Amino acid sequence: MKNPHDIILRPVLTEKAYDGMADKRYVFEVAIGANKIEIKQAVEAVFGVKVESVNTLRTLGKIKRQGRYSGRTPEIKKAYVTLKKDSKSIEFFEGMAQ
Repeated sequence: MKNPHDIILRPVLTEKAYDGMADKRYVFEVAIGANKIEIKQAVEAVFGVKVESVNTLRTLGKIKRQGRYSGRTPEIKKAYVTLKKDSKSIEFFEGMAQ
């Protein structure tokens, strides 16, 4: 199994993510090659919670130009993790969602 800290890169802290925290739904930026099962196992291992479902989405990088040169911003993969009703919430987010 891969290291859980290599799968979960960082939390996504946006207004939409804060609204989901009341329903025990958290958003993380994850590794591009990670699948839903690996993400579920990583969240359970790192935070000690029970995961009900994982939804993922990939966003392509935008094309940015600087004069005649163009390039892309990096593409990312986000995971929307919903915890079970009887699971405890993640302590890392406790003070932020108020």
